[in-house]
Amino acid sequence: MWLLLSEYFGRYPSQGKVARLLLSLGLSVKNGKVHCGDIEIADAALARAARVDRRIVRATVETIEAEKELRDVYASLHPTAMLRDVAPVLGWSCIEIIPSDAHSPGILADTMAVIAEGGISVRQALVDDPLLMEEPRLYIITESPVPPEMIPRLKRCKGVKSILLH
Repeated sequence: MWLLLSEYFGRYPSQGKVARLLLSLGLSVKNGKVHCGDIEIADAALARAARVDRRIVRATVETIEAEKELRDVYASLHPTAMLRDVAPVLGWSCIEIIPSDAHSPGILADTMAVIAEGGISVRQALVDDPLLMEEPRLYIITESPVPPEMIPRLKRCKGVKSILLH
């Protein structure tokens, strides 16, 4: 997706940085304002997070609003709760999969099959977009701890380079 959107921000790397941040966090742009769900986010707060001047944030929002394709994409974004850091507090596990090639199909399917065969319920699975993240990951939050004997089976799954347990 980022390749499609980069045509609008290629000449403006600072705006591209802001646009990428909005996309990666699921922050929407509606009526000239940036939102996290129904909460309006101040330009200054976004500027600090992106390490740019607040005028760059404003220019990015204006660019998004001026182009129908961008406006449609950014108006449709929604933030998602990431349960990775909450999992240990709740007695759950988080399996972080580092892919050998994030573009290869079947990584999620193969790892989920191993987890399902082990009788473990999955609470959440999130995959980083390889076009948005430099080092994309797959996060699988399970309702119960992952037994040690499952680790080698997960490591043998298609496209899995390594695994981290949280």
